[in-house]
Amino acid sequence: MKSTTLPTRSEVARELTWNLESVYASNADWEADFAKVTAMIPELAAFQGKLCDSDESLLSALSLRDKIGQIMGKLYVYANMRMHEDTMVATYQALAGRAGTLHVSLAAATSFMTPELLAVEPARLAGFTKNNTALGVYQHEFDDLNRLRAHVLSTEMEQLLAEAAEVGQIPERVFEMLNNADLKLPIIKDENGQDVQLSHGNYASRFLESHNREVRKAAFEGMHSTYNALRNTLASNYGGQVKSNIFFARARKYGSSLESALGPANIPVSVYDNLVTTVSANLPKLHRYLNLRKDLLELPDLRICDLYVPMVKEVDYKISHDDARAKCLEALSPLGQEYIESLKRGFESRWVDVVENKGKRSGAYSWGSFGTYPFMLLNWQESMDSMFTLIHEAGHSMHSFFTRKSQPYCYGNYTLFVAEVASICNEMLLTDYLMKHTDNRALKMYIINHALDGFRGTLFRQTLFAEFERDAHAAAEAGESLTPELLCGIYKKLNEKYYGAVVTLDDLIEIEWARIPHFYSSFYVYQYATGIAAAVALSQQIIKEGQPAVDRYLRFLSGGSSRDSLDLLKDAGVDLSSPAPIQQALDVFENYIAEFEKLAATQSVGT
Repeated sequence: MKSTTLPTRSEVARELTWNLESVYASNADWEADFAKVTAMIPELAAFQGKLCDSDESLLSALSLRDKIGQIMGKLYVYANMRMHEDTMVATYQALAGRAGTLHVSLAAATSFMTPELLAVEPARLAGFTKNNTALGVYQHEFDDLNRLRAHVLSTEMEQLLAEAAEVGQIPERVFEMLNNADLKLPIIKDENGQDVQLSHGNYASRFLESHNREVRKAAFEGMHSTYNALRNTLASNYGGQVKSNIFFARARKYGSSLESALGPANIPVSVYDNLVTTVSANLPKLHRYLNLRKDLLELPDLRICDLYVPMVKEVDYKISHDDARAKCLEALSPLGQEYIESLKRGFESRWVDVVENKGKRSGAYSWGSFGTYPFMLLNWQESMDSMFTLIHEAGHSMHSFFTRKSQPYCYGNYTLFVAEVASICNEMLLTDYLMKHTDNRALKMYIINHALDGFRGTLFRQTLFAEFERDAHAAAEAGESLTPELLCGIYKKLNEKYYGAVVTLDDLIEIEWARIPHFYSSFYVYQYATGIAAAVALSQQIIKEGQPAVDRYLRFLSGGSSRDSLDLLKDAGVDLSSPAPIQQALDVFENYIAEFEKLAATQSVGT
C-alpha cells in the first residue's frame, strides 16, 4: 500500500507560506540588525547609576530601550519563525539560539532600570513627568512599577535573575525539540486500511474525528504510548520547568508560583480560583453533554478517543483554505469595514503559513512583533476545525494589529490575560454566522456539535489543565518530587473528576499531561477559559447591540497594555473579577445542549 507522507518545506507553494521576507529580506539583513543591537546594548548599559539624574537622562534611556526592543523583537521573531518552518534546519536553530542569548544579554543590561526607578521617590518621579511632558507616555508603566515595588530586587540581583532566565528556558527548549524534531510517532491504518504517518497535525483534526472507532483508538494509543515510553524523561523535564517557576517566584518574594505568574498583570489569584470553583460546580452540565454524546454515537461505552468525532455522521464537512478564508470574512462583518478590510489585506499580504510540512512546528499560533505583520501559523486539514482555528488565530492577529496601530511601543502588546478574548470572540461570531446561514437540520446539529466541543475543549478542558498546573506546582512547593507517578496520579484524578461519571477512562490518559506544549508557558491555559467567558459576553453584545458594542470592542482591541487588563475588559462590558461571566458561559453551553437535543429528537443519528 502507498504511504501518505508530508511535503518538504521546499515543496510547499509560496502563496501558502508566510511572508517573512517582509521582516528580513535575507539572513544577511538579520545579521546586520543583530550586530546593531549588540553594539547598542552597551550604550544602554552606560545609563546605569545615572538613569534618574534628570528627566532628560530618564527619557533618553527609555527611548533607547524602546528602540533596541523593537529591533530585538524582529530578530527574535524572524529567527524562531524560520526555525518553526522546519525545526530540523540547523541554520535557524542556531539563529534562534543566538537571538535568545542576545535577548538575555539585553535583559541583563537593562536589569538596573527597574531598581533605579524604584529608588526614586514617587514625588520626584512625578516631578520628572510634570517637567518633561514627553515622559507622560510612560506614566502607566511607572504606576505598574510602583505597584510591583515589593517584588523588585537590587540592581545586582535583578541582573543575576536576568542572566538566569536563559537557564529557565531550557525545559521549554528541550520539550520543543523533542516534540517537533526527535519524537517518532507511529504509522497507523486509516479508514481505508492505508498506512498513514501519525502526526501532531492530523491526530485530533483527522484521526480523532474519524467515524471509525478503531482508527480513533489506534491514534489515541499510538500518540500516548509514544509519550508513555518517555515518561521519566518528560517528568524530569517538566519538573525542571516547575522548579524554575518556584525559584523565580521565591526570588521575587511572591507567596506562590501562581501568584508570581498573575501578579505582573495585576490579576488576583481569586480570579483563577473563581474559575476552578465555578466550573467544578457546573460539572453536571458537562456530564449531560457526555451522556448525550454517548447516546447519539450509540456506543457501549464512551472513551476519551470518542470526544472529538462529530455526533452527526451524515455531514461530511470539508472546506478548502480559500473558501474558509472567505467565510471568515463574512462572519466577521458585524465588526465593521475597517476590521474586515484590514484582515483581508493581511490575507493577501501572506500573514498566514497554511499547510503542514516535514519538520514544521505543530499546532497553530499568531505571532509577530512591533513593526512586523501579525503572522499566523496553521497546519491546515480541510475541516471545520481548521476553519475555526483560522478565525481564532485571526482574532489574535487583529488584536495585535489594532494595538500596534494605536499604541506606542511600550504598550504595543496585550497581556496574556486578555490574549484569548479576541480569538474566541471570533469563533463565537463564526458559529452565529454558520447557524444563521443554513436551514439544513443536520448541518445545524454539526455546527452546534462543534460549539459544544469548543466549550468542552476551551472551558472545561483548559480548566482541568489549570487545576493540574496549580496542583503540580503546589506539590513541588510543598517539597514533593514531581515523579512520573505523582504527575500521572494528579492528572488521572482530575480526569476522574471531570469525566469519570460518564467516560470509561483508558489507563494511558494519565500520561496526557506530558504532551501539552502550553504547560511550558506556565499558568497560561486558564486564560482560554476566562477568555471564552469574556468572548461569549462580548459576541452577544456585538450581535444584539450593534455599533455601540462594536465601538467598545474596537477600543478594547486598540488598548494594548495601556491599562490593566481587568479595567480594559470592564470598559468593554465584561467584569471578570466576579464569577458571573464564567457562569454565563456555562449557561450558554447548557442552552446549546438543549437546542441540540431538540434537533436530535427529530432526526436519527448514529455512528
